[in-house]
Amino acid sequence: QVQFVESGGGSVQPGGSLRLSCAASGSLFMLFRMGWFRQAPGKQRELVASITSGGGSTNYADFVKGRFTISRDNAKNTLYLQMNSLTAEDTAVYYCSHVPPTGYWGQGTQVTVSS
Repeated sequence: QVQFVESGGGSVQPGGSLRLSCAASGSLFMLFRMGWFRQAPGKQRELVASITSGGGSTNYADFVKGRFTISRDNAKNTLYLQMNSLTAEDTAVYYCSHVPPTGYWGQGTQVTVSS
């Protein structure tokens, strides 16, 4: 059974930072490419960043390049997203999942950027 539990969201002012965490259950975490997705109100869920199973390669959506950093700790079955220079456009619910998605989603964590 695969479960993802996201945490670390909150409210922050523009220009602020947050670090999201995703705790994954199961022993197969280290075998999967993982990603962070986000969904803003009225919009489709979109891929923000992904990382290979071993953590050696990352990819970012253009709208977060240079601001967000994805990382993982396979020994802890945990995925991270460091978010810096946040803007109002980053406001969304953030989810972690396999890339490509395999149908498993957590409850997400809300990120709100507002002055």
